[in-house]
Amino acid sequence: MKTVFYILLFFFSIGSFAQNQDLFEKANTLYNDGKYAEAIDIYNSILDNGNHSADLYYNLANAHYKLNNIAPSIYFYEKALQLAPNDFDIKNNIAFARNMTIDAIDVIPDAGFSKVLKTTANKMSFDNWAKTSVGLVFCFVILFLIYYFTYSTINKRIAFIGSLTAFVLVCITLAFAFHKYNLDKKDNPAIVFTQESKVKSDPNNRSEESFRLHEGTKVQVIETYNDWKKIKLSDGKTGWVISDDIKLLNAF
Repeated sequence: MKTVFYILLFFFSIGSFAQNQDLFEKANTLYNDGKYAEAIDIYNSILDNGNHSADLYYNLANAHYKLNNIAPSIYFYEKALQLAPNDFDIKNNIAFARNMTIDAIDVIPDAGFSKVLKTTANKMSFDNWAKTSVGLVFCFVILFLIYYFTYSTINKRIAFIGSLTAFVLVCITLAFAFHKYNLDKKDNPAIVFTQESKVKSDPNNRSEESFRLHEGTKVQVIETYNDWKKIKLSDGKTGWVISDDIKLLNAF
C-alpha cells in the first residue's frame, strides 16, 4: 500500500512541477509583453503552490520594479539573493531598486578581529562548514590509524603531524560552523512595506516617536512583543514598529 502511495506522490510531484513550469513561462511571456501586473499574479500563484526559486523571486522582483513598487521589488530581490547569494544580476538590480528608497541609513562596519571572524564564517554556509568538519574528522581517523599501525619512523612522523593538523582544522571548522549558526540565528531581516512607518520608543501607540522609516528600507528584527516588532537599523538605531508595517524575509 505504501508503494502505491509513493508512486502516486511521485507522479503528482511531476505533474505539479510541469504545471508550475507552464505557469512560469506564461508569466514570463506576459512580462516580456509589458503586462507586468498580470505576470505578478501568475508568479504569485506559483508561490502559492509552494514553489520557491531564485529565478521566480528575481522575475517577480523585476515585474514589481517595472511598476515602481518599491517595497515588493526590494523584498523579492532579497529573497532571490537568499537562494543565490553570488548572482551578479540580482545584486545589480537590487542596487537600482534601493536607489528608489527615501531613507539614507549609514552602515556601521565591523572592525578588527570581529570583522575577520564574521567575514570568514560567511564564506560558507553552516552546512558546508559542518561537512568540511566531518571530512577532516575522517582524515584525522585515517592518519591516526596509519600512525598507529605503521612501523616506519618517517611514516609515523608524517602521519602524526598530518593527524595533528587535521585535528586542529577540525576544531577551527567546528568553531566557524557554530559561529555561522549563531550569525544565521540572529539574522532576521525584514523590509518596510508601508509608505511611512512611525518607529516608537516602546511597543505601544502612546509612546514617544523615535523616527520614521519609509517603504523599501531593510531592518533587523531583534524582538517581538504582541503586535510589535523591535527593529535595529544598520547605523545602530533601534525602535518598535507595528508588525504589519514590515515583512520578514526569512519566512517562506
